[in-house]
Amino acid sequence: MTTPTWGDPAGPLTSAEFRAATQAIMANIEQVIEGKSATVRLAVAVMLAEGHLLIEDVPGVGKTKLAKALARSIDCSVRRIQFTPDLLPSDVTGVSVYNQETRDFEFKPGAVFANLVVGDEINRASPKTQSALLECMEERQVTVDGTTYELQAPFMVVATQNPIEMEGTYPLPEAQRDRFTARIAMGYPDPRAELAMLAGQNDHDPLNDLRAVTDAATVRRLIETARAVHAADAVQQYAIALVTATREAPEIRLGASPRCTLQLMRTAKAVAALEGRDYVLPDDLQALAVPVLAHRIIPTADAQLNRRTTDAIVAEIVHRLPLPQARTNPYDTRDGRAPYESRGR
Repeated sequence: MTTPTWGDPAGPLTSAEFRAATQAIMANIEQVIEGKSATVRLAVAVMLAEGHLLIEDVPGVGKTKLAKALARSIDCSVRRIQFTPDLLPSDVTGVSVYNQETRDFEFKPGAVFANLVVGDEINRASPKTQSALLECMEERQVTVDGTTYELQAPFMVVATQNPIEMEGTYPLPEAQRDRFTARIAMGYPDPRAELAMLAGQNDHDPLNDLRAVTDAATVRRLIETARAVHAADAVQQYAIALVTATREAPEIRLGASPRCTLQLMRTAKAVAALEGRDYVLPDDLQALAVPVLAHRIIPTADAQLNRRTTDAIVAEIVHRLPLPQARTNPYDTRDGRAPYESRGR
């Protein structure tokens, strides 16, 4: 089966082509994931933002199924890594093996050499093995024995993990969490979606029926289209204000990094493109604040004793921070005037 292509393979995507391609990907995933349209949409937005996705929830709610459905919707190279306590860093990145015939070392690529890497239960591996992903997630490359190997674009890591309270888990290092663009939770399905799951998945797994609806080349064009979305100066300042507020909040010991600011804006552009807009609204940033910021911050000991979750802290920051208000249109920068001005709630 050949995957569909849109327009000139070498040219940019039109708005209609972008919508057709992204709608096809999301509809394909939703054949398997019942009643989770918002979650599926965010997963696709992270992909368009050239980011990485962390899916955290209790066992059995479809974390791995979402990751696999996204992978199977794209005709590209896919590798799955089952993270276990005995997994070695070389299993992830690769290893140099001595070839007796050539009397030289040959590099054997690890599982990370793929367009889409599915890391199942990433927090069951040791921190040393988890850290094997640091370079490839940030720099899209792998260095082994002093030699650097580039990873092919697009490159995305979709990792699942169980809550840290579960037995046999290791907490992800701060540097590792910061490289994940967004963290989402699947949650339990509502009764109607669970009933549909029983009817549709009783005798077979619909994941086996999924076919690719696009390819890696089209995904690269989708990424370029999303990257071209306009963000007004005041909207960018609002994104900076959201991230800065996490560094100044009294309940937070470690705030979000500048990398977070960049990823927040990239994801907001992807969300705007999925909504059919070529400009970012402050509403896009508000909707993304919790999934993009909450997993990066560390609350103080007092906040933890008071059972204050990072999600709740970020949601409170969003609520109290003034929104920018448009004075003209999102593109109007005549006379040096910012297109947005601050207003209270």
